Amino acid sequence: MEGIYLIVVMIVTGGAIAFIGDKIGTKVGKKRLSIFGLRPRHTSMIVTVVTGGLITALSIGFMALISQNVRTALFGMDELRQTMNSTLAELDEATENLFKAQEEFERANTNLKESKLEIASLKTEQEELRAESDRLKEGNEQLESVNAELTALNENLSGANAKLEADNKKLGDFNVTLTADNKKLTSANAQLSDDNDKLASDNDKLTADNTELEERNNRLREGIIAIREGDITLRAGEVLASGVVKGGRNVEEIAADINALAEQATRSIVERFNGDEDTSVWIYQPELQRVTDELAKDGREFVLRITAAGNMVRGEPVRSRLEVHPNELIFRKGEQVFSKNYTINAEAQPEMILRDFLTEINRIAVAKGVLADPLTGNVGSMEGTQLYEIVDALLAAKGKIKLTATARNETTSQGPLRLNIKLERR
Repeated sequence: MEGIYLIVVMIVTGGAIAFIGDKIGTKVGKKRLSIFGLRPRHTSMIVTVVTGGLITALSIGFMALISQNVRTALFGMDELRQTMNSTLAELDEATENLFKAQEEFERANTNLKESKLEIASLKTEQEELRAESDRLKEGNEQLESVNAELTALNENLSGANAKLEADNKKLGDFNVTLTADNKKLTSANAQLSDDNDKLASDNDKLTADNTELEERNNRLREGIIAIREGDITLRAGEVLASGVVKGGRNVEEIAADINALAEQATRSIVERFNGDEDTSVWIYQPELQRVTDELAKDGREFVLRITAAGNMVRGEPVRSRLEVHPNELIFRKGEQVFSKNYTINAEAQPEMILRDFLTEINRIAVAKGVLADPLTGNVGSMEGTQLYEIVDALLAAKGKIKLTATARNETTSQGPLRLNIKLERR
């Protein structure tokens, strides 16, 4: 209906514009008007052409003004075409989805048929299970009856089991007691065995000590006789040999060092007798064992002295005693030992001054740890040349003097202390 309306409008508009153009063209032709210097005939033609163009333009513009469809046909054709293409694509997709939906519907129908068949099969199985359940109920009732009988029997067995557990506990306690007594007896037996072995060892040791004491008694008896009849060549406490022994080693190594010192003492005694005596230094074995055990436990250095255990008469074995002292550094080389001021006059003799000075040095050295000779009590020695030089210097000095003694070299506990003595006039 709208298309007819548009056609009518276009006819009316075209006729009106043609009429107006004709009137204008006739009027221009009659008046012989000229445009742009053209002839009237050409001007009439231009007016006619322009009028025709205006008819078309106005017709199209008026139609576009009053109709959306015309505007769409004139200015939205490309968009319309794209919309149509998109719509066609959506239609194709919708058609394809419709086909898929139909296929899904057919598969769903097939599955529904299969489900119906399965439901029918499950119903059959359900009926069979119901029948089986009825049979199981009957069996369960029978089992409950049997279970009641078993419960009664179990109660009877529980009483018997409790009695057996009580008896078993008593037996376990008795077994624990027997095990403890057995352990005590085993421990006591082991202790008795150890005590027996220790007693046997002590018995052997006592036997050996008894034999050794008898031998010592015989030697003492012989020594007493020899003392009455012979000359004493070694005095009790006299140092036979001295050396440094390193502790903290095994007992065998320490015993070897002690035996080496004993051999050194033997050679010294033989040399004293001009080699015409066949003698040896004898060490009491329990004392040797005690000393080696003590040194093995201590890693320090020790001064070991072998001294005569008693007066020895020429021709008898030398019985010795072991003395052990830590070996420490007492004086460093050049260290001042003692210094004292004196006044030399007619009453003070140089020999008495030097004796007093050396006696004080000996006391200080012993107090600091230098081992003194057991017989003389001296800890050092001086060369004869130095002694004569000091005596001469004292004889030549008059008035007040100062004597200073320094250690000639490093002095340990073993000694001896060797001195440098300096005299200064005051």
